[in-house]
Amino acid sequence: MTDKKFGNRFKACRERLGLTQEELAARIGLSVQYISYVERGKRFPRYDNMVLLLNELKISADEVFCDVVDKSMEHRASYLSEKLFALPSDEKENILDLCELLIQQAEKRNTKGD
Repeated sequence: MTDKKFGNRFKACRERLGLTQEELAARIGLSVQYISYVERGKRFPRYDNMVLLLNELKISADEVFCDVVDKSMEHRASYLSEKLFALPSDEKENILDLCELLIQQAEKRNTKGD
């Protein structure tokens, strides 16, 4: 995972809470410049700052590392399942049909490689 991708996730979580960089920085005692660097992928937070960010943004490490830590794929699947469950039935059906088609195509590609 690139630091930029990681930073974009933090930025999206901050914005989802309606916080500015200034507000987030003030809440956790870091500089606005530091928050900006993290969100732009110019800096990767140290452990202690990572914990501050995760706690203040009310997110888990799984949400940030979901595409690089194998076990986090379970979190991502659970998150998507919750989102899917909240949709109207016809939308759920469309999305599930599309997922099933993509899985079938992936299985065919993987079978050809055997």
